[in-house]
Amino acid sequence: MIVARTPPPPIEVEIIEVTDPAELARMRAQQERSTKNTNYWNAHAATLFDQHRGRYVCVAGEQFFIADSAREADAMAIAAHPDDDGRFLMYFPKEKMVRI
Repeated sequence: MIVARTPPPPIEVEIIEVTDPAELARMRAQQERSTKNTNYWNAHAATLFDQHRGRYVCVAGEQFFIADSAREADAMAIAAHPDDDGRFLMYFPKEKMVRI
């Protein structure tokens, strides 16, 4: 039996130009914090993989916060660095494997 599929609805993209100097400054500061945390991750994360497989790692304030759940790792990071809106969260898979 052949089932006819309806095409997906079109995707609409709205481009908003931000020109407010205060908002632009806030966005630049957030990007700087994110870049610092990413650089910290790139410099130090390899040492954590084998020790913390199956756990979540949040990076904030150029510091790692490791927990068994994403919420717990994020909460630890927010508690330690409440003003760091450039934090990010990763999961260390339990098994080593090639990922694409």
